[in-house]
Amino acid sequence: MIAFDTGSHRFNLRAAAVIFHDEYVLLHQVEGDDFWYLPGGRVEPGEHAAQTVIREIQEEVGASIHVEKTLCIAENFFSHNGQPYHEIGLYFIARLEAGSPLLDLTVSHHGSEGSKRLTFSWVARQRLSEIEVRPVFLRQLLQVDRVAIAHVIQRDPHFDISY
Repeated sequence: MIAFDTGSHRFNLRAAAVIFHDEYVLLHQVEGDDFWYLPGGRVEPGEHAAQTVIREIQEEVGASIHVEKTLCIAENFFSHNGQPYHEIGLYFIARLEAGSPLLDLTVSHHGSEGSKRLTFSWVARQRLSEIEVRPVFLRQLLQVDRVAIAHVIQRDPHFDISY
């Protein structure tokens, strides 16, 4: 994975899948966390970012997806467990294969990442402001349809989005 410590920060190159179904978006949460985020993970050396989201969804929940287009490139500066991070995030619109069990909006789905239990849930796009979503800019970005690629710079708690 492309993640390393440099000076005072940990650097991550992360890729995430934005999967919509009707007016819902698929989010996931690691057991014990109090926030939700998009499924995905850190890019492996030699792996292109779209392949990362395909691999991560397969590994974490056993589902197959098709990546359609890039939605957003984000420069995200945040702290987690006292560690400052500098993260470059690549966000891709993706769709689940027809007939995928994950398309059931009425239940939570479970997967794992190593020894960590993951919960995948569909959240109505208009209700994103009611839950803790990280990075915070996703609340705004995911509520409306985008034609152009967004470039986001987020320094908690503020962010700028340009198109």
